[in-house]
Amino acid sequence: MPPPAPISLCKSLLGRSLRRPPPPPPPRAHSSSPSSFSSLSPSRHPLNPRPQRPRDPAPFRRSPVFDAGPARRWLGTEPGAGPVAPPPPPEEYDAEVDAINLKFAEAREEIDMAMESKETVYFDEEAECARAAVKEVVDRFEGLLRRLPEAERAALRRSMGLKMEQLKAELEQLND
Repeated sequence: MPPPAPISLCKSLLGRSLRRPPPPPPPRAHSSSPSSFSSLSPSRHPLNPRPQRPRDPAPFRRSPVFDAGPARRWLGTEPGAGPVAPPPPPEEYDAEVDAINLKFAEAREEIDMAMESKETVYFDEEAECARAAVKEVVDRFEGLLRRLPEAERAALRRSMGLKMEQLKAELEQLND
């Protein structure tokens, strides 16, 4: 006799999964009146003579530390924390990062212009503009870092921290 085909096994499994479950058993008649729901309570059931205690909802409540943790951090009520501004919404965060990147490019251009004008009469003016541009970029970057939670702060440092260090190093070259 040949072995049964695998397709028949699939059909039999599929047929079983599509069958309807058996109907629920009919409700039993209770000795008390049908309008009374107290007879359906598990603590008063004739087969369960021991009354059940109500569950304590305390285990399901969150700890106050976890409930107010982020709020405490942003409001500056954590021990040792000063007042901190709330984190920016995602749209504002992206706009601020874009503005920092734009200011970074402008600051690099200012540094390049100052380097080109070295040993000319315009150098001091160009160098002052470059210093102001670098200071603005670094201040905006550090201001955004202060407003972010620790995880996002670390991510921003990884993505933009080296650029800020590069900007500071280029400014140092300008000062030499």
